[in-house]
Amino acid sequence: MVMNMFSETLGLQRPLRLALFSGNYNYTLDGANKSLNRLVSHIERTIGAEVRVYSPTTSRPAFPPAGRLISVPSFAIPTRPDYRVALGITPGVRQDLMAFKPDLIHLSAPDLLGSAALKLARGLGAPIVASVHTLFDTYLDYYALGWLSGLVRNRLWAFYGACDYLLAPTEAIADELRVKALPARVRIWGRGVDPMLFKPERRSAAWRQQNGLCDDRPTIAFMGRIVMEKGLAVFAETVRALERRNGPMQVVVIGDGPARAAFAEMLPNALFTGFLTGESLATALASCDIFLNPSSTETFGNVNLEAMASGLAMVCSDAPNTQTLLRPGQSALLCPPTEPKAFCEAIERLMGDAAGTRQMRQAAFARSVEYRWPEILDAVVEVYREALAARVPHHPGARGARPGARPETIRI
Repeated sequence: MVMNMFSETLGLQRPLRLALFSGNYNYTLDGANKSLNRLVSHIERTIGAEVRVYSPTTSRPAFPPAGRLISVPSFAIPTRPDYRVALGITPGVRQDLMAFKPDLIHLSAPDLLGSAALKLARGLGAPIVASVHTLFDTYLDYYALGWLSGLVRNRLWAFYGACDYLLAPTEAIADELRVKALPARVRIWGRGVDPMLFKPERRSAAWRQQNGLCDDRPTIAFMGRIVMEKGLAVFAETVRALERRNGPMQVVVIGDGPARAAFAEMLPNALFTGFLTGESLATALASCDIFLNPSSTETFGNVNLEAMASGLAMVCSDAPNTQTLLRPGQSALLCPPTEPKAFCEAIERLMGDAAGTRQMRQAAFARSVEYRWPEILDAVVEVYREALAARVPHHPGARGARPGARPETIRI
């Protein structure tokens, strides 16, 4: 019924066919690809769409993919072997895409693969929707490449401006895209949180005891990919400043990544849990007290939302994404991204004001309730509908892949 209503209103005599191009769909876990996989699962379930995803792959992916995953040729980045660069669209990939005859193309990264897909989509007459997941230009300073930022920004604006619709994670990013990425039409695709997984009730005294955490001192949490652009140096210096003034601190680092060894050297007394998922992840997070996130490179900040839903007190970088989620002094304490002293003083403020901290935690939790995945993903479906309604019809009645036949990965 839902599939027929969606397809029929757009003049389609079959399920929608979507081609999604991703720089990292499931080979390494991050917030962007978790959101993309959730989106694909949602549109398959709610409107019966057929989805082919074109992305680099590895022999040991981080998790099973949603949709039909098509492996594209790629190579590992020498300085960051956990990430891969696609080589664009090869003849085999092009042939597969042409046979699929997509109604709409979704681009999730402005890389070689995305750029090639954009040109090909123009030839097919398919509407192009691009989603913004990463502020690539903000990463450069962490790798001594800041001198390239102007060039990278110009490249980003050109890429996004050539698309039909842009999905921005926050209004702040949307406003910038509306100015710099004309004539693309900008819409909002926020993020959600699973309230059945991330919740304060996951807090576990047993987990804390097993990991040597005392109740008379707050536990400060870091969660996410352990990479330098997440503000690791500022996080570590904040902890050191706290310890100089208050004695030993309890720190839990949830996650993994290429900078783990360096981060462990900065924080020799911290508990590193390694990579966690599901209930193990939610329990570890809810069993902490303060979430410290000095990163200013996030587009949305899924980890912030998960910490809010888990009932933690929030101390974060004063950046556009956190300004969207949190209210300074009400649901969080926000600090200048590069000032460990400010983060230190914010945490000391929480340590010295139990009642105020409790109110902040409650306010952050209440704010997280507004972000639920079904409604957020339905908003993306509506953007698809809008883009398709404005399209020039192409490939009417073309035959797609047989529903239900889904190998995990096809290599071309």
